[in-house]
Amino acid sequence: MQKLGEKTVIATTYKNVVETELFSDVFVATDSEIIFDEIISIGGKAVMTGTHETGSDRIAEAVQSIDCEIVINVQGDEPFLKKEPLQQLIDVFKKDEKNEISLASLKIKINEKEEIENPNAVKVITDLNGFAMYFSRTAIPFHREQSLEPEYFRHIGVYAFRKDALLKFAKLPLSPLEKTEKIEALRYLENGMKIKMVETDFVGVGIDVPADLERARAILQSFHLKK
Repeated sequence: MQKLGEKTVIATTYKNVVETELFSDVFVATDSEIIFDEIISIGGKAVMTGTHETGSDRIAEAVQSIDCEIVINVQGDEPFLKKEPLQQLIDVFKKDEKNEISLASLKIKINEKEEIENPNAVKVITDLNGFAMYFSRTAIPFHREQSLEPEYFRHIGVYAFRKDALLKFAKLPLSPLEKTEKIEALRYLENGMKIKMVETDFVGVGIDVPADLERARAILQSFHLKK
């Protein structure tokens, strides 16, 4: 419930997603009465859930009784998320006429050594068709051959599920690599399922540690100065 300007981080994220006008409905799924009351107080919609290990497990409980085909899981700590990357994810399913893709997510190219080596920045590598091969908090791929310049991509934790795939995901136990890396997407991969990765230029600020919050406040302040 940290403040970002005059609003809380979760309220800012919720407001931004609603204002994209991409979705038939937007809910905040939470096990916190404080967060639930915060969203209701601003005229939003919220669903109380039980305690869960991951956001996707929580979303799965929340959407069980909701009639929908595609579910977008936006982390509550992405206050600057824009319309364009969300539209990119939706377009994946619009183009998937054979319903071969059940989960899509976002990645962005990174170049700074500090970010590449930062364990809070989850890296992803993909196959030649753009499907995730692995996610890690370490720098992947390993740069062994100095004459080559590998590309590094950071995973942006926004997931787009087909509803049936999300419900299936939530029934699976936490997988060994998921427990090791603390990355929920690995449960999907370890169970032999595919994740389509979509490259975006959206940078964003996922607020995981206090330094991220300070950076977000600085960005918000710069927005105000430009107006």
